[in-house]
Amino acid sequence: MSIFGAETIGTALLVLLGDGVVAATLLNHSKAQNGGWIVITWGWGIAVMTGVFAVNQFSGAHLNPAVTLGNAVIGNTPWGDVPKYLGGEFVGAFIGAVLVYAAYSNHWRVTEDPGLKLAVFSTAPAIRNTAANLITEIIGTFVLVFAILAFFSDKATAGTNLGGLIVGLLVLGIGLSLGGPTGYAINPARDLSPRIAHAILPIPGKGPSDWGYSWIPVVGPIIGGILGALAFDLFYPG
Repeated sequence: MSIFGAETIGTALLVLLGDGVVAATLLNHSKAQNGGWIVITWGWGIAVMTGVFAVNQFSGAHLNPAVTLGNAVIGNTPWGDVPKYLGGEFVGAFIGAVLVYAAYSNHWRVTEDPGLKLAVFSTAPAIRNTAANLITEIIGTFVLVFAILAFFSDKATAGTNLGGLIVGLLVLGIGLSLGGPTGYAINPARDLSPRIAHAILPIPGKGPSDWGYSWIPVVGPIIGGILGALAFDLFYPG
């Protein structure tokens, strides 16, 4: 399987299950409605685990432009492969979002709040402050990329073949500890592609897609991912 194909499949699974758990807890008349933050963070952790296990053997399962760019900056990923990774990640995230729309087709019309509908697809800050929101996304993605590189620099850990579970639990931890301020996008594709899907899809009663905020969950994770990779490269022996 090609890098593009693997990243498309893996990221589609990630967003389908991740945005799916948000839809389950937010949309009216869902059996999981009001499940709460713990359900959402666990759902996202399992979503990441699923995507990683599904395609790790083919592409290393980046599933996240911040991970791809961080690895490229320190030489782990050839720059010539970066467009294949990014293309698959953004396309896959869009596909996953469309599948969530289809899966919850009966629930959009009975959910009146347009903010809840947007929240299924993309993140938004609890308190809107550009600098603070950007810093939160930088910190969260720094932890993600630094920790992934640190974990798997240990050959014993890398040899367990439990990479998907390890990364899924890491994402769970980031969500529980750092997700409160912004909803922890920590992944430009996970936020931007579903936001585009929200703008395009015929969702009844939807509001605007909040493009004024949309750059923060893209730029913040890219900065955080690159800084996390550089910090790993600086402090860990080659």
